[in-house]
Amino acid sequence: MDNKQFVLTAITDVFVKRDITAFDKYFDSNYKQHNPQIPNGIAPLKQMIPNLPVNFKYEPGIVAENGEYVMIHGRYEGWGEKPMIAVDIFKVTNGKISEHWDVMQEEITADKTANGNAMFPILVN
Repeated sequence: MDNKQFVLTAITDVFVKRDITAFDKYFDSNYKQHNPQIPNGIAPLKQMIPNLPVNFKYEPGIVAENGEYVMIHGRYEGWGEKPMIAVDIFKVTNGKISEHWDVMQEEITADKTANGNAMFPILVN
């Protein structure tokens, strides 16, 4: 399995299936987090996933790979008050997700943008 499919499978298991055992399977035990609101390690994530709201929903979109780095353009509902669009960047080291960065912004519907374009195309490739 290439890094792109590996990360997509891992993130789908975590955020869509809410399977906390996926952290032990796919994530390095020394997982490094670059989101300033989440501590390093998988323990904080294992605590966070079961506490997501019932209406939480994650949709992966465009997935790109550059060697050991995989980026997923995704849509989060129920993460905050409004849907959020994010680019999550993962580093894969020795067959495990070892680091994570993200950039998130509130989703604005196409009818409210200056250009009429949607922020999130639902497309997994």
